Amino acid sequence: MTLSPSAIALLGLVAWPLLLMFLIINQRGLFVLGGKVKVNAFAPDGSNTPSAFGQRLVRAHANSLENLPLQAAVLLYAMHAGQTAITDPLACVLLGARLFQSVMHLISTSVPFVWLRFAGLLVQMLILAWWLLQLAGLV
Repeated sequence: MTLSPSAIALLGLVAWPLLLMFLIINQRGLFVLGGKVKVNAFAPDGSNTPSAFGQRLVRAHANSLENLPLQAAVLLYAMHAGQTAITDPLACVLLGARLFQSVMHLISTSVPFVWLRFAGLLVQMLILAWWLLQLAGLV
């Protein structure tokens, strides 16, 4: 069975925060087993994680989840309505922009990387807006 680009993007958009969660579990497990943090001492927002990377990891995961409902809803609608001709051409670009945004967040929170993250987010939002206009028959 061959997956459409829209289906690949949808699965990738779901798999990405899952992978980030496994990284969080791994990092926190190592901190607990290493005696750096008590098992019940982690703040949900990652603010007390012993490493800056861990804090960025928690935020990148949360950001992926924040955007997933919008992305999944549009892709699922297109797939259900038989309108993947609209979403297929940019589906993998959307997924790539999501991954790019997260990776830039994981690397640094310096000003250049914040601008790169913003660029990744902007690409995602522009693609979603374009798809919505097309799916609604407005363009």
